[in-house]
Parts: sequence; C-alpha cells; structure tokens
Amino acid sequence: MPGRHINDHQMRLYMKYRLKEGPAQAAARAGFSAATGYRIDQDRRLPSQKKAPRARRRPDPLAAIFDTEIVPLLQSAPGIRPIAVLDEMLRRHPDLPGNVRRTLERRIRDWRALHGEEHDVMFRQVHEPGRLGLSDFTEMDSLGVTVAGVALDHRLYHFRLACSGFEHAHVILGGESYVALAEGLQNAIWALGGVPREHRSDSLSAAFRNLEALAREDLTTRYEALCAHYGMQPTRNNRGIAHEYGAVKNMCCSITN
Repeated sequence: MPGRHINDHQMRLYMKYRLKEGPAQAAARAGFSAATGYRIDQDRRLPSQKKAPRARRRPDPLAAIFDTEIVPLLQSAPGIRPIAVLDEMLRRHPDLPGNVRRTLERRIRDWRALHGEEHDVMFRQVHEPGRLGLSDFTEMDSLGVTVAGVALDHRLYHFRLACSGFEHAHVILGGESYVALAEGLQNAIWALGGVPREHRSDSLSAAFRNLEALAREDLTTRYEALCAHYGMQPTRNNRGIAHEYGAVKNMCCSITN
C-alpha cells in the first residue's frame, strides 16, 4: 500500500514468487507495487539489512570515568557486580545521573566479553544419523531393590544412539567390568539390528580400577577388538568433561529419578 514500508516477510515472499513469475505478478502476490519489485531486483538486501545503526542521541555519561575509574575497578575485582560499581561511582561522583545503571551494565558486559576472564567455548553438537552410539552404567543403589529381603547389588547398563534416541538397557549384577560392557553392548546391537559408525564410552575407570598396567592394556586391546569386530570406531570422552557425554548421561539420570 502507498506510504507503507515493506517488511522482510513481504520481501521473502516476493523472492519466492519471483523464481517462477515476473516482477509485477510476484509484487502483487507479496502485497506491494510493481515499481517496488523492480527496485528489489536491483538490490536484494532485506529491509532490516538496509537500516543504518542508530547513533547515540545524548552524550555518554560514562565517557570521562569508564576507562580511568571503572576499568581499573573491574580489573582489581573481576567478580564485582555492576550495581556495586554503580554505587561506588555515585559515591565518587554525586552529579552522575542515577538512571545510568542500564548503560553501565551494558558497558561492563561488553568490556568483560573482550577483556574479562576466559570462558569455555561450547559448540552446538550436530548428530548425524547412525554415527554415534554411547554406553554407560547407572548406579541403582538409591532405589533400594531387594530380593527375599536382601539388597540386590546391581546396576543398569544403558546404550543410546545420539541422533535417533534409540535406547537399550538391562540389569548388570555386580560392578562395572569389561565383561558387563561387552555383554551390554552386544545385546544392544542385536536389539538395534545394526551398528553405529562410532561407539563412545567413558574412561572405564571403574572397570580398570586396581588392575596392573598390563591388565589395563589387555582390556583396552579387547575392547578395541570388540569394536573392530562390529565395524565401529572406539572412542572415549575426556575425563571430567561431562558435556561430551551428555547424550547418554542425561537419560541415565532420568531413569533413576
């Protein structure tokens, strides 16, 4: 309509119809004039991409003190909260506007992102179908299962595909061991009717505990041979890095809750 600016949605509609129709027809379907359609053909940027960044409309009230007073305060006390910084600045400068809190919080956030303490970088995991399967054991002592009045010493073996969420679990009598892992993994593969390209386990520290170096090496070799038999690549998550094993750990926690 005359006098109204087009939005990103209208332009995307126009570009969709423009693949098969002329500018006039595509513009009519998108709800604006043919002249606008011809202008879009000359400049394919979305309306939101053409807007110039908004400039500051009033003087920066922190310009004179941020680098000289606030930054040294942030460096000497990295965990200090912005509200505490504001209180200190108001004490030092009574003429500072009281409504500067949001500006101060934004400036501190930006400064810490560039100059503050380093943080772990997390990348979103994209799981491909059939690529990764994971195994883990879950302690079941908290459930208090008994047989004939005697506490049952057992745990649960749990297998899960990271992408599809296929799960298989069964009871393991006793503690973690290579035999328990091999039995659980083979039963899970038979129930699945196929194998993932990669199988991931934790560090297997419980299975290797109290073993001599040669025995640990032997178990590692047997585990790798088992994966090679099924055509899987064996991998392990890094010890203490919980998010690498979250696809199966989170489900194990939900089983015991």
